[in-house]
Amino acid sequence: MKFKISAVALAMGALGTLGLLGATAASAATDLVIATVNNGHMITMQKLTKFFEAANPDVKVKWVTLEEGVLRQRVTTDIATKGGQFDVMTIGLYEAPIWSKKGWLAPINTDAAYDVDDLLPAIRSGLSQDGKLYAAPFYGESSMTMYRADLVKAAGLTMPANPTWTDMANIVAKIHDPAKGVYGLCLRGKPGWGDNMAFLTTMVNTYGGQWFDMAWKPQIDSKPWHDAISQYVDLMKKYGPPGASANSFNENLALFNEGKCGVWIDATIAASFVSDPKQSKVADKVAFTQAPTAVTPKGANWLWSWNLAVPASSKKPELAQKFITWATSKDYVNLVAKEEGWIAVPTGTRKSTYANADFQKVAKFAPEELKAINSANPTDSTLPKSPYVGVQFASIPEFQAIGIAVGQQMSAALSGKVTVDAALKTSQTAAEREMTKGGYYKK
Repeated sequence: MKFKISAVALAMGALGTLGLLGATAASAATDLVIATVNNGHMITMQKLTKFFEAANPDVKVKWVTLEEGVLRQRVTTDIATKGGQFDVMTIGLYEAPIWSKKGWLAPINTDAAYDVDDLLPAIRSGLSQDGKLYAAPFYGESSMTMYRADLVKAAGLTMPANPTWTDMANIVAKIHDPAKGVYGLCLRGKPGWGDNMAFLTTMVNTYGGQWFDMAWKPQIDSKPWHDAISQYVDLMKKYGPPGASANSFNENLALFNEGKCGVWIDATIAASFVSDPKQSKVADKVAFTQAPTAVTPKGANWLWSWNLAVPASSKKPELAQKFITWATSKDYVNLVAKEEGWIAVPTGTRKSTYANADFQKVAKFAPEELKAINSANPTDSTLPKSPYVGVQFASIPEFQAIGIAVGQQMSAALSGKVTVDAALKTSQTAAEREMTKGGYYKK
């Protein structure tokens, strides 16, 4: 009898163990791996992912958060080799059209509730091929001038609604006061096609320059480039913070929020951060206007968006699409507003955000931001006609290598390691080499 009881107990125990294992297997979450950039809005998205996981208990989101340049290298390598390391990738307006043409991205499937027509036309157009969306915009941006209204007023000056670089030089000279820890001008200096060259290309554009002429010959060693880069280096040496050649978006944001920048010309997305008293010590003193112009207003302010995309090689495309739809929806914007406040919502993507009365109350930057985004035209961003699409980049695969090489030279000129003339000549040679190798241009 004892044996029979023990056998039954053993059998029941085994069944219980098997049942427990089955339950564990059934409840094991599926990992969704997302690569993203270490910008403020992305950090907020990670914090709010708990709401997505609560609604999808069978999913565990895993984040790979990287500095901008490293992110680009990692996702480009992964998608080109079909590595399958990431289920969702954060990519830019530069990569989206190139990668979709190569068949590397899965189309984004949206329903009526997503309301794709609510997306800002300039952003939606840049992410679409043949009427299909290949990446969903998480936030979009142009560039504009952010400045300390109190310092400008104290200097007896007025910031124009559409400043020129001459106006800007006069203003930053007057408000520069390093003894009090305030530098007149903060601009990107860190080398990279999406770092210092994003800003510098817009400056070159407005000085009448371009990357390539209609024969695809590089135009870097030219008068417009020389005028723009000389002005940039001169202003930053006189009125910029120490070590500016190592600063990009995040570094300048930190400086501005600490009250150390009089004027900062950069991405419109920064406006919500510098206006947020939780992050910025000068939130009540900041004002906004358009980016400076010189010879022409064309291309003076860039157009960019960070977007979520599904690599065509993804083994979890439906789940990836589900997350992307959630993170780029109107509902997500409302969730951020509820949890973090309307000042913290991602901007530059949806008309409905700018039409929202609650957003308008806190976002004093919104009119200038929307004006900048709507005025950017990637198909007509240079005074002389150009063969490429893009405001602060040329939408060709070779541009990354060229932009990186040129960015290194511009950073070296800013730090005083080389002259502007030498930097431009070296950049011209490097660009001609890449374009010849790519079959665009023959000497």
